[in-house]
Amino acid sequence: MPAPRPRRAARAARTAAAVAVLLAAAVGCGDAGGLQGAGATPTAVSPARLWPELPPASSPAFDVGEVKTHAVKGVAVPGDDIRRVNPVGIVRAEIAASPGDYDGAKAPYRDTARRMADCGEGAGRGACPVLRPYYRDVTGDGRDDLTLGFRLLPEGLTAVRVYTVEKHRLMEVMSWEDALSGVELAGRSVILRSPSEVAGYEYRLQWTWDPDQRAMLLTHDEMLRTGPRGHSHAPRSSKSPAQPSASPSASPSAPSSPAPSSASTG
Repeated sequence: MPAPRPRRAARAARTAAAVAVLLAAAVGCGDAGGLQGAGATPTAVSPARLWPELPPASSPAFDVGEVKTHAVKGVAVPGDDIRRVNPVGIVRAEIAASPGDYDGAKAPYRDTARRMADCGEGAGRGACPVLRPYYRDVTGDGRDDLTLGFRLLPEGLTAVRVYTVEKHRLMEVMSWEDALSGVELAGRSVILRSPSEVAGYEYRLQWTWDPDQRAMLLTHDEMLRTGPRGHSHAPRSSKSPAQPSASPSASPSAPSSPAPSSASTG
């Protein structure tokens, strides 16, 4: 057997010394304060593969929007500075590109288009459905990216988009709509929280930047307990949006994990 490396040998020596001190304390003090067993260790159980005879799937059954990015048409990026792009103009461009969603008496988000007239003072002001923008480097290229939200009315949903600048173009790299109870930025991730129809639980979706795909990917999709027993969790059983809830706060709350860094607004 080869000789242990210096770091490993030093760690082993410190461990042996600590064990000797503990044993000496146990002998000198008798039963009071001595070492006690923690009980039997549970036996590890490996996953059991079910229905091995099933043929492997070759394509996904449901589309949750993975790797759907596109350049925003009609919106310029002066000096490649995303802070110089008007967030209201970005939403106007999306409305113009999707008339079936916003134009007409039966369009699901018709009130959003109507209330865009209230955005004269900018995003996050008055009755404008566009929420105030947040700027942070979520792609890791050292430049600010844009996380933008706007209300989908009268459905009571909130649309969340993430934009970056690539080859002098404004690129949408993440898109989601849901009834949201909270939105958080944490490192390279955007975390969306939605109410659940199950009392005491909420849905938690985490989108994380993937440098290979050049897009935000849905990396976590789960149901979490919101009551005192916060360690229980179960996978989300449906991709359908939860029922509409109250409008989320304009300022994201601090996520539980991972810890966020600062984000600037406006």
